[in-house]
Amino acid sequence: MSSKYEKLPLDPFFKTIDELKPKFIDRLRKAIAIPSVSSDEGLRPQVVAMAHFLVDELKTLGFHDIQLKELGTQPPPVVDANLQLPPIVLGRFGNDPAKKTVLVYGHYDVQPALKEDGWSTEPFTMYHDEKNDILFGRGTTDDKGPVLGWLNVIEAHNKLGWELPVNLVVCFEGMEESGSLGLDELVAKEAKEYFKDVKQVTISDNYWLGTTKPVLTYGLRGCNYYQIIIEGPGADLHSGIFGGIVAEPMTDLIKVMSTLVDVKGKIQIPGVYDMVAPLTEKEDKLYDDIDFSVGELNAASGSETSLHDNKKDILKHRWRYPSLSLHGIEGAFSGAGAKTVIPAKVVGKFSIRTVPDIDSKTLDQLVFKYINSEFEKLGSPNKFKVELIHDGNYWVSDPFNESFTAASKATQDVWNVVPDFTREGGSIPITLTFEQELGVDVLLLPMGRGDDGAHSINEKLNVSNYINGCKTLGAYLHYYSKA
Repeated sequence: MSSKYEKLPLDPFFKTIDELKPKFIDRLRKAIAIPSVSSDEGLRPQVVAMAHFLVDELKTLGFHDIQLKELGTQPPPVVDANLQLPPIVLGRFGNDPAKKTVLVYGHYDVQPALKEDGWSTEPFTMYHDEKNDILFGRGTTDDKGPVLGWLNVIEAHNKLGWELPVNLVVCFEGMEESGSLGLDELVAKEAKEYFKDVKQVTISDNYWLGTTKPVLTYGLRGCNYYQIIIEGPGADLHSGIFGGIVAEPMTDLIKVMSTLVDVKGKIQIPGVYDMVAPLTEKEDKLYDDIDFSVGELNAASGSETSLHDNKKDILKHRWRYPSLSLHGIEGAFSGAGAKTVIPAKVVGKFSIRTVPDIDSKTLDQLVFKYINSEFEKLGSPNKFKVELIHDGNYWVSDPFNESFTAASKATQDVWNVVPDFTREGGSIPITLTFEQELGVDVLLLPMGRGDDGAHSINEKLNVSNYINGCKTLGAYLHYYSKA
């Protein structure tokens, strides 16, 4: 990626963001104080309160056509059969037909958090560690900080008296941490309505790879999740009486699951690797300058168990090659002590992380065919079934397109460094939904660092990432408007 580009005169905007820093920190403090945990039915009113907090902020900043899209009743499993899904917040800023329209997506719900989980401070009372200039609290980095970052960009433009260089559409949801229920349908429904003029979608709901260098993310792996069900005896049996004289489901399951992947992480199912897109020289070069090391992997895993001894192999196996992980066995004895039971029915769970150009349905067929043949080899009288639980496709974009080029310029302008171009091993399914339903490209433009602890205790956002993140989001809109 070239570092040669024509700088835009954005210094007044950057200076205004710096001046508004105390107000922006206070805005985040107010948002963190609302415990908008989507997975806790008892806290659903707080999730709705967070939606209304955003609506009030949008009104104050001069957004128009603000809508709360109700999504109806939450499907089971739920305790309250009448539990309503939290609304999706839509708003517009500007509607100049001569300007490009950018949609920004974020979520206002958060993961559960309790002080007794091991937090050093109250999770819903934002704590500003002034010595290290870090903000602690649930949602600081995932995703309230980035969501408010877009609002802060508007406020800085308003204060300066500058016109926003694009029309901005916001789409904020309240169920991202609980499966984004209702969002896909809403995007499809509004593709030719509320979102009809959108030319580009930007999502700030991911993180830098490490802690020192900004990144732009152009790919995500998908995930196909499977289960193997083996049933034998009519009830759990005593191994002293039945051991050695009945076919044990657990023995069959261990045998079958042990054939799926080897100890080096190589998938043993024939045909999977044949579908993987070949590595091009251009893509391979993107890995050269990425700031990452085996030491960082060891620090992140808390062990020295890496299967690869160099940066490029680690990152390629995290981002562009498929992986198969064994997750657990339902129905088996898993407590402390020594229980001598033969389980009557066991369910083995595993998933495959998918990458370009793996076709999900073809993968299912390969998986089912292979596992069925492995079970047949056992000659077992037990009942056997393998099935798909859920799947989500991979996503990959062109890191050399207009929006990534604009984001690279914006990042260089703010951070004085060419960002690393990364992919991620996990999934953000909504990325693909926006791309397919709106027919536009999607950019992942992260604000936080790799050590922010998004779903963990002591979630944090460095003030420098919050403030420079706001500058980067705003600068991106300016560079993209000129692309």
